[in-house]
Amino acid sequence: MTGEFDLIQRIRARAGTRDDVVLGIGDDAALLAPPPGMQLAVATDTLNSGVHFPPETAARDIGWKALAVNLSDLAAMGATPAWCSLSLSMPQADDAWLDDFIDGFMALAAMHDVALIGGDTTRGPLSICVNVMGLIEPGRALRRDGAQVGDDIWVSGTLGDAAAALSLWQSDKPMPAELRERLNRPTPRVALGCALAGIATACIDVSDGLLADIGHVVAASGVGAEVDLDVLPASPRLRALAADDAEALRRWQATGGDDYELCFTASPAQTQRVIEAGIASGTAVTRVGCIKAAPGVRALQGDDEWQPVSTGHEHFSI
Repeated sequence: MTGEFDLIQRIRARAGTRDDVVLGIGDDAALLAPPPGMQLAVATDTLNSGVHFPPETAARDIGWKALAVNLSDLAAMGATPAWCSLSLSMPQADDAWLDDFIDGFMALAAMHDVALIGGDTTRGPLSICVNVMGLIEPGRALRRDGAQVGDDIWVSGTLGDAAAALSLWQSDKPMPAELRERLNRPTPRVALGCALAGIATACIDVSDGLLADIGHVVAASGVGAEVDLDVLPASPRLRALAADDAEALRRWQATGGDDYELCFTASPAQTQRVIEAGIASGTAVTRVGCIKAAPGVRALQGDDEWQPVSTGHEHFSI
């Protein structure tokens, strides 16, 4: 029978390493040696079955997503990922499931040179908590509180695919493979985030919904925003799915969340540098609005203001 320490050993054997990991998995705490003169960026996210992913999701996709959503937070800060820890709650010990989970988790970790340095395993409902740590030069972190009146608002990639996939799953409808991939395996925009350091004035990743996340930025910055819904970038598959339902397309793109794209602000004088950062990182960027003095977020369709039922997801809301 597989026990807790057997599970830990299976994870430890796959954890990877870096020269700046003095002591990794196996002790009461890890020991790290951050480079001199660098600041440490730290983020934590928890994923629960049935809330953040359908229960039938493949284990390797859950592993990928558990790390991806955390790396997305580092990307939004302009930080370079370095280390992570993993706390895993499972209903029962399952070697095959764990191996597949670690396959997905470590595949993404290897892409970003991230070492797994510790964590915890426990018995309970399926839940994954990941803590990530990254490095950034002092004064170059992208924060939520730097947006200025007159700044442009930009987003990376396309919006709405993950929300559409989740909506189809909740309605017991088949998910197109392209949309399922966006829900199960989001791409953390780490390269773009790093490229935007020193260019963008504020940044956040789109996890709860574009309008909700822009709302966090303007609240922190003491400004407001206008978003042009007509220019929000959509994938060809999403446009085809919503060809006869413009309202669903607006809802998925503007309030759906779970895309883990970056939403950032920048002075119009930085437009060319923003475009070059997108090209250098291999990521499309689209201007979708502007920062205004009046507080709040206005979503516009032409000259009309669109009023959604909700601006995005919020845990514990009624």
